[in-house]
Amino acid sequence: MLEVKALKKTYGDFSLSLDLSVGEGETLALVGPSGCGKTTTLNLIAGLAEPESGSVIIGGEDITKLPAWKRNIAVVFQDLALFPHLDVGGNIAYGLFIKGVPKKERRLIVDQTLEIVRLQGYAARRIDTLSGGERQRVAIARALASSPRALLLDEPFSSLDAPLRNTLRQDFREIRSASKAPCIFITHDQEEALMLGDRVALMKDGRIVETAAGGEILSAPKTEFAREFFGKD
Repeated sequence: MLEVKALKKTYGDFSLSLDLSVGEGETLALVGPSGCGKTTTLNLIAGLAEPESGSVIIGGEDITKLPAWKRNIAVVFQDLALFPHLDVGGNIAYGLFIKGVPKKERRLIVDQTLEIVRLQGYAARRIDTLSGGERQRVAIARALASSPRALLLDEPFSSLDAPLRNTLRQDFREIRSASKAPCIFITHDQEEALMLGDRVALMKDGRIVETAAGGEILSAPKTEFAREFFGKD
């Protein structure tokens, strides 16, 4: 389980105060308008920003003081951050290489993860020859390859056209099932949150105002903000 307890961060006039939990194998869709603190939340959990107080706990271990590279948390960024000088296999195996995983084992894991994301035989392909959807799959494969303790995705489909975005949404749940790591999927899109999240956490002004199963938060919102955000009359 991933737990965030009383995590606080201030940037100028903006303050974030956060409590949340994500179970093993669960996907929590973190949704809210632009500027509400979603990406700040991801950065704090991943260790890319330092909180003023509070804690991040995975599997009962407090990792708040650990640097990002020691947390074994995989992040898929909005811009994907793939390495253009490495082929597909090199991108997927990069984290394994840093960890000292033997070459033969790296190749096996690359092949396994490419199969999971339906890109068998793509290991030697150059990144600049891939379509947008294929790049998204490579980024997700790279995240899964390191057997992360938690998986964080920051609006990974937002730059794609609508048909491709819908296809990847449909595929994501199946791909996601290959890992039992708790997952936070950040989005500003209500439909995407309801489709991909086992639970949905709605954020406003640096706070989570409501958390519920997707169907519940849509049919019976408990706050006026949730009612307005999800378009309930």
